[in-house]
Amino acid sequence: MSAATRRSPETGADLHADTEHSLTDGTTRWPVLEGIPYLRAGREEVRDTALAALDDGRPDDAAAVLLADNDDWWDQPPPPADQLRATLRATTLRDAVTGLGLGRVGDYFLHRDHDPSGLAVLALTAAHPPAGRPVLDLACGAGHLLRRLAQHGERDLTGVDVVFAKLWLARRFVVPAHVDLVCADLAHPWPLAAAESSYVAAHDVLYFLDDPAAVLATAAQHAGPGGAVVAGHCHTPGQPGHPRPPASWAALLPEASCYGEEELTAAALERRLPRPAPAEDLVDTEAVAVVRDLTGFGGESALLDPAPTAALRPNPLYAGGTRRWPNAVWADEYGPRAATYLPPSWPDPLPDDAVARRLLVDLPERW
Repeated sequence: MSAATRRSPETGADLHADTEHSLTDGTTRWPVLEGIPYLRAGREEVRDTALAALDDGRPDDAAAVLLADNDDWWDQPPPPADQLRATLRATTLRDAVTGLGLGRVGDYFLHRDHDPSGLAVLALTAAHPPAGRPVLDLACGAGHLLRRLAQHGERDLTGVDVVFAKLWLARRFVVPAHVDLVCADLAHPWPLAAAESSYVAAHDVLYFLDDPAAVLATAAQHAGPGGAVVAGHCHTPGQPGHPRPPASWAALLPEASCYGEEELTAAALERRLPRPAPAEDLVDTEAVAVVRDLTGFGGESALLDPAPTAALRPNPLYAGGTRRWPNAVWADEYGPRAATYLPPSWPDPLPDDAVARRLLVDLPERW
């Protein structure tokens, strides 16, 4: 999905570069910072303030404006502008999430690849891989899935998120340079033209949205008849956000296969492809995944493993040989399941399945 396919979320008109730091449809201009276009509709003041700073040759001031913008669910004030400008010089992902004031979301990004839901996403992706199709990762966050797909040879990769700061983290610390990143709101017209037979992923996001049916319908249009829609971690009743029963999630994506969250996580740990189940059999799961992929591509179990060239490191959840959860929210949401594969103390010697159990992990180089 190339930059030429970007469209205005307000008019639907094609966008083109009018300066090195902006796009326009001939009427409205949109800022571009570090190669990431800010195409978030409904944020006119943010857009125009950042654009004015870029036009005036003050990219750090533009960055402070864009990095302060968050989603409507976030309940913390943004850090001071001076702190955000200083964070532009962060040299590690850990320092950057602290400087951005991301709190529990920052901890989520730091440990995404070895939390139970992160493992579930990998198992789901292994069962339904892109197989060379263009990838559109909705609510991509800091780009962990895009990084894994790039490591395993996928080239046409685009990530979309409503929060610019998350995309900035992806660009600086997580994804390779060829990955396209776009800041946009899924509740508005998508600023990307559909690619033929594309692979649309939407993990850990649908329960946040007021109208997930509309997002899945648009995703299906983007995917086309030869594509796939892969939606993971859709909360069921009793979980936060806007939960639905499994059958209700499945009904939003006709002809979908369904998976329980626990089965997905177990499959990743056991290095096997997960087994789908009828939605009515998943009433006790905390979250479900729904997938529509009618092309018959086989699974790719290699996606469960780090790339052969990965430099594995000890899981950073262990400090001084003792397992410590990053915060109380993480411990409550992920701790009980993570404790089934991460023992309280660092094992010596390491077991043969240390990589599968995420004792040894593939962290971004500047984690």
